Amino acid sequence: MSTKQPIRSLEEIEELKDYFFTKKSNMRNYALICLGINSALRISDLLALEWKDVYDFAGDCFMGHITLTEKKTGKYTQIALNKSAVEALAIYKDTLAGLKPEDYIFTGRDAGSHLSRSQAFRLIRDAGRELNFEHEISCHSLRKTFGYHAWKSGVHPVIIMMIYNHSSFQVTKRYIGVDQDDKDQVFLDLNL
Repeated sequence: MSTKQPIRSLEEIEELKDYFFTKKSNMRNYALICLGINSALRISDLLALEWKDVYDFAGDCFMGHITLTEKKTGKYTQIALNKSAVEALAIYKDTLAGLKPEDYIFTGRDAGSHLSRSQAFRLIRDAGRELNFEHEISCHSLRKTFGYHAWKSGVHPVIIMMIYNHSSFQVTKRYIGVDQDDKDQVFLDLNL
């Protein structure tokens, strides 16, 4: 079984978002991609989100943070909702009628259910294949993409490690694939 990689190319990230926004006109999947790469949430936590987790119905506005207890670790976390995530959620929300606070954001086929992990996996994998991405992607690629681009943009390693709840930055570097990038760069830069 191969290890899924982050989406390293900013162009590929935009292609993936555009695939669901323009080509498929599927705002649910577009919002899933945008929130996934901007929150670093595991897919199980992402799919379980309800509208009340991101939207203040009384104040008629999006919240500043997602607050939750991670399913896998049992740890409490707060995740700031950035502009990209809020914009995607707002576009998606505008396509829905009769929205209730307890409705899942990423609805499944059956009433009152959320998108399953296997459905999410297939839609992400198939999009990557159709777009001819260099590496096969999966749900986990969204989480890894966040960390990879945080690293590349200069975020302090300890902060990224804390976001992922990893025990060391060596684990985080391996997780987001930076070790291989660092090694590759040596070979690419050293032209003897």
